[in-house]
Amino acid sequence: MPHDHPHHHDHEHPHHHGPGHNHAHPDHLHSHMEPGDAAADLQALTTQFIDGFTAAKDKQAYLKIAGVPLEIGGGDTPALKLVDVELRTEWQVGTASPSFGSRELSYLPFPGEMITERTNMGFVYVSMAEKRVVDLREFLRGRLDR
Repeated sequence: MPHDHPHHHDHEHPHHHGPGHNHAHPDHLHSHMEPGDAAADLQALTTQFIDGFTAAKDKQAYLKIAGVPLEIGGGDTPALKLVDVELRTEWQVGTASPSFGSRELSYLPFPGEMITERTNMGFVYVSMAEKRVVDLREFLRGRLDR
């Protein structure tokens, strides 16, 4: 049996760990990004990436610096090769959503000042067996999650 003798073993050391040392405690602050903040951050990165790419004199060098792979695994098929980078601009001119108790959509066209522009980029990879477009937001999200 441990400590089966009468004297005390004092394990003093000069520093104090404070309350809840190595334990979660309610006043512990966590720094987690709110979902809305994460979405805004991703949108800002997407915009900056697209602006940088379109302004770059050497597009291939820009992709290399950004870590965009020239080939991606195809699973059971041969690797896919990057052949195109596409930009797509859309303008949201209205919204449509299911209507309560109807098979019709509830449609709300936007007035001019509410129309928003969205530009996105896709990386087009091909092999003999398939074509795959990797969305820039998906690519950036994967890099942010590392």
